[in-house]
Amino acid sequence: MTNREVLISGAGVAGPALAFWLVRAGWRVTVVEWAPELRAEGYKVDVRGAATTVLQRMGLHGAARERDTGMRRITYVKRDGRPIASLPADLLMGRRGDDLEIMRGDLGRILFDATADDVDYRFGDAIAGLADGPDGVEVTFSSGARAEFAFVVGADGLHSATRRRVLGETPLSHLGAYISIFSVPNDLGIDHEEIMYTEPGRLIFAYAMGAGEPAKVGMTFAAGPLDHDRRDVAGQKDLVRAAFAGRGWRSDAFLAAMDTSADFYFDSVSQVELPTWSAGRVILLGDAAHCPSPASGQGTSIALTGAYVLGRHLGAPGGPAAYEAAMRPYVEKNMAFGRKMARDMVPGSRLAIAFRNYGMRTLRFHPRKEQMIDRVLAPMHEAAGAIVI
Repeated sequence: MTNREVLISGAGVAGPALAFWLVRAGWRVTVVEWAPELRAEGYKVDVRGAATTVLQRMGLHGAARERDTGMRRITYVKRDGRPIASLPADLLMGRRGDDLEIMRGDLGRILFDATADDVDYRFGDAIAGLADGPDGVEVTFSSGARAEFAFVVGADGLHSATRRRVLGETPLSHLGAYISIFSVPNDLGIDHEEIMYTEPGRLIFAYAMGAGEPAKVGMTFAAGPLDHDRRDVAGQKDLVRAAFAGRGWRSDAFLAAMDTSADFYFDSVSQVELPTWSAGRVILLGDAAHCPSPASGQGTSIALTGAYVLGRHLGAPGGPAAYEAAMRPYVEKNMAFGRKMARDMVPGSRLAIAFRNYGMRTLRFHPRKEQMIDRVLAPMHEAAGAIVI
């Protein structure tokens, strides 16, 4: 091909990761991001299975390991805050070998720093129009600039504008819950620890990277599809407040802190399940193509792996079709795991919660607890490694 220009929409994880591989394959890469600067916020994410191999091939696994959250334990508490059980975080979350957990903002910074010298990053701009032609894609930007690219890749997340432009409105697969995450003062004094409280249809969790660091609070509640404006933050806070006001543990204190939090996040627990991930020369990547349930813990890993696979196939024989053929079985295994975990994330009855709490209390005394956890999490490990790269 004579045109070696690629445009990527989205400077989160998938976009910079793809840019890394495309530059090494001889492409000239532009990344456009509507945010005015690289985003530092975000919650902790896991990198497992095939994705750890991708980071190692990028030479970035060591840097990511240095930024591992180092979470030591997870504690389940009663309504009044008294502990039910406390277990090692790596054991309970199934992290093994080279798996790691890292704050999303830290991983994004590592990927950006690894590509900044070779990639044209354009912050504060976005795609305003696409015209796919026989020799390339004519792109009009919100800034008014125009350019032609051999390919355009939409790596712009769960609510991808690129996906909407080329595939139309594609409804999300709602999995029966909503989640909000925001930062609060660490009045709990938690240090590399996560605390969880559950009641029927509700989950509250809080974690912090140090006793003097802000805490991240998550509030998840079961609900069918809600009619709400995704850009109406005040309305989203009202939904969270209605779901948790007067509930147990520190729910009211967290809701009070939510009002002044600078990094409030709210969204449905949903998956993106599409019959195709491309249209002509426009290709979708990461959450824009196949966002798994956040309950799966696999979104970041799939994004990193997908970037590696697309980087290998873009412009090669088979192109987007070969990328999709290589990725789809892996993605579908993770989607199935995500659907299962979404059902388990917010137990619907007191009996289910009591059964889980009993298991947590007794597990720490079991001589084969590692093997028991591995059996429970076997579908996750199978899904994380369900691709040969």
